[in-house]
Amino acid sequence: MSTLAHTMMTARTAEAGLSAAGELDRYPYGEARPAGRLGAPSWDSGDTELGRVGRRSTGSRGRGLHGQLVQQLGQMIVSGDLGADRPLVPEEIGQRFEVSRTVVRESLRVLEAKGLVSARPNVGTRVRPVSDWNLLDPDIIEWRAFGPQRDDQRRELAELRWTIEPLAARLAAGHGREDVQQRLGDMVEIMGHALAQGDALTFSRADAEFHSLLIQLAGNRMLEHLSGIVSAALQVSGAPATGCDRPSDGSLAHHGRIVDALANGDALAAEAAVRQLLTVHPEVERVVPAPREH
Repeated sequence: MSTLAHTMMTARTAEAGLSAAGELDRYPYGEARPAGRLGAPSWDSGDTELGRVGRRSTGSRGRGLHGQLVQQLGQMIVSGDLGADRPLVPEEIGQRFEVSRTVVRESLRVLEAKGLVSARPNVGTRVRPVSDWNLLDPDIIEWRAFGPQRDDQRRELAELRWTIEPLAARLAAGHGREDVQQRLGDMVEIMGHALAQGDALTFSRADAEFHSLLIQLAGNRMLEHLSGIVSAALQVSGAPATGCDRPSDGSLAHHGRIVDALANGDALAAEAAVRQLLTVHPEVERVVPAPREH
């Protein structure tokens, strides 16, 4: 086993198998989002749409008046409580939320920047259709994750990932960076030892590092940025953010094939191996089924 693999495999603490300081934690693994994330807003009134807006929810404490209002209106728009072309009257919003005109105005500007609303002279502020939203905005991702569109979001993210990673593997095969390829091999080695020991945490973290390195090796910063957004979004929505939902021999074998293809500079084989890996992923298999036999 390489020095890196040995270091990562032996890093442990007494609590839940987490890594010791200076070992696993020095690698760029994604961290879990904090607990207590805001749920859907609840309103005092039984009226529909904006008339249902009442006091600010306790879950919005600590965001400030401006942040609370952005949160509440954003969740209402994304959930469909405020449908497309719905007029948003600043005076009514201010009264419902008991905030100043300045807070309302600044909050609507933030929502406009996210593509959720539009403000026009002589027309006022209105809710925009979903096609105009910035669906990769972190706030919109989180609001969708806790709304009725959660399943659609997970499916769309899985489909996007199924497009990004095979392309990254094909590009990575032509770069030949031996240092990164060695680290990819180390991650596969770590995953193998973790699987044998039943250490799901180490397996998952090495898996996450593997996919991060694969995107980096592609040498395309736009792909790397987009992949980071997708991975973070999958974590928010509760979907697996890496190549496998749980440790398995099949997943380990596919990771090994990716490393071998990259080492041989075989772009088509690397791309095919990533597609096979993602196809056996339960979340992706439902979205992108394996080719049918004829």
